[in-house]
Amino acid sequence: MTTERAGNAHVEVVGVDACSNGWMAVRLVDGRFTEARFCGRLKEVAAGADPEIVAVDIPLGLTDQGWRDCDLLVNGELGKLGNSVFRIPSRAVVEVKDYKRANATCREVMGQGLSKQSHALFPKIREADRLRRSGALPLHEVHPEMSFRAMAGTPLQWSKRTWNGQSHRRALLAAEGVLLPDDLGTAGRVAVDDILDAAAAAWSAHRIATGRAKSLPTPAQSGPSDVPIAIWY
Repeated sequence: MTTERAGNAHVEVVGVDACSNGWMAVRLVDGRFTEARFCGRLKEVAAGADPEIVAVDIPLGLTDQGWRDCDLLVNGELGKLGNSVFRIPSRAVVEVKDYKRANATCREVMGQGLSKQSHALFPKIREADRLRRSGALPLHEVHPEMSFRAMAGTPLQWSKRTWNGQSHRRALLAAEGVLLPDDLGTAGRVAVDDILDAAAAAWSAHRIATGRAKSLPTPAQSGPSDVPIAIWY
């Protein structure tokens, strides 16, 4: 957990959700909604802004071997929505672009096969990994379902793709002061649940910036790396 600072004056953050054709970014200033926009590349999400934290719903940090502890821990916190967390294999698998070869490598080094759905995330994981290692953005990994769980105080019951699920998530954000515009559309390129996820990521980014966030695992449990592999919420 980070050290809490006094006051929230002019805290600018960006929350980002990875979507099928790019990245959805929501910017908060002092915890309030300021902007939502679609970006083709992750490096573009902070353009024209100066965020203290960019919280992104994509795995950041790859292991040399074995599964990431944070994926296993977060899965257990989400109840029946735990299947929204994909276990990410080691770098030796993620770096393989061809699915058949990646699947074979995963069986060899991880002891089990790789789903096509997980492999479809790899290009964005590699993009985020390069950006993280460059230090160009103050990136932190989040999982929106953990953010919403923290808002609600309990695991959510409805999928984010259902009307009930989206209404509940929007109400949770509003209760935290993140009031989204009535029109959430972005020229049809991004689904409503992606925008809600980006807003939840921004909410967690604000908590990180103001020292109120928690993470799984805690940084002390994440090993000696200067940038520990952890999911913040």
